[in-house]
Amino acid sequence: YLFLYLQVLKAFNYSSPLKGQQQMYKLDIGWPKIPEYFTGQTFCVAVDSLHGLVYVGQRGDNVPKVLVFSEEGYFLYSWNNTVEMPHGIFVLNTETDSSVWITDVGTGKYGHTVKQYSPSGKLLQILGTPGNAGSSLIPLQFDQPAEVFVEESGDIYVVDGDGGMNNRLLKLSNDYKEIWLAGTNGTGIGQFKIPHSVTLDPFGRVWVADRDNKRIQVFDKVTGEWLGSWSSCFSEDGPYSVRFTANYKYLIVAQLNINRLAILAAAPVGSIGDCVMVTAVQLADETKPHLVDVDMKRGAVYVAEIGAQQVQKYIPL
Repeated sequence: YLFLYLQVLKAFNYSSPLKGQQQMYKLDIGWPKIPEYFTGQTFCVAVDSLHGLVYVGQRGDNVPKVLVFSEEGYFLYSWNNTVEMPHGIFVLNTETDSSVWITDVGTGKYGHTVKQYSPSGKLLQILGTPGNAGSSLIPLQFDQPAEVFVEESGDIYVVDGDGGMNNRLLKLSNDYKEIWLAGTNGTGIGQFKIPHSVTLDPFGRVWVADRDNKRIQVFDKVTGEWLGSWSSCFSEDGPYSVRFTANYKYLIVAQLNINRLAILAAAPVGSIGDCVMVTAVQLADETKPHLVDVDMKRGAVYVAEIGAQQVQKYIPL
């Protein structure tokens, strides 16, 4: 019954733009080919645009925690090793290899960590102390780290956390040393209440979904200096996810409680200003879009939906 319900939900899960606005994406109803592979709650998704792979992190008892699909929607393989409760997932491609980064918010022996895996699921690196919730006093001691973004240089940006003690944005070097740290718990400039997602633009700016403060905050990637914030687009619901489109013209923001993807105009160089909503994709009720990722080669947007327990693919028109 659940499968039939999800299929009906999917059938109605069309993308309708806001009134008078252009439609920019359409749902790829053929992705994935066999939705039954989603057996848990799908929290996060990451695209390896170079190799045409899509990684999905899901939660649940006795379910594979990481599923790997082709961009065409074929299930390839899954892995489960040392992943407890995936929250965010990110794929890094360098000239020599690829790796998959996962934030784990579990409370058991693997939780409170940021982990690097090979594409096949071999654990390569653990940041944080597995099983120990941290305090903001120690940079590499996480408490429910929400998401990670890694640059080609190897520099790492972590938003920590998803409701734990820490409310901060941390930049680490490729040898895992602290470069800078921004944020404490609060509502002021540069403070956070659940920093939930992080991404970078080509102009050296770090964008953070400050979820419970219902705003996006922007920082200088070199210094960690606060550059500005966007709040006027989020009166109905805070931003859960931030990702740029492949051409960096737009920022795609998931809003879980109102089942919406907001598509905002990217800020020009040197000016943050406030947000301008270009259009939005309205999802079906109870879909609950949590985190998204964008195929930076082909432009497709993948949405991890906790409510619908699936990942959906939207193709640019």
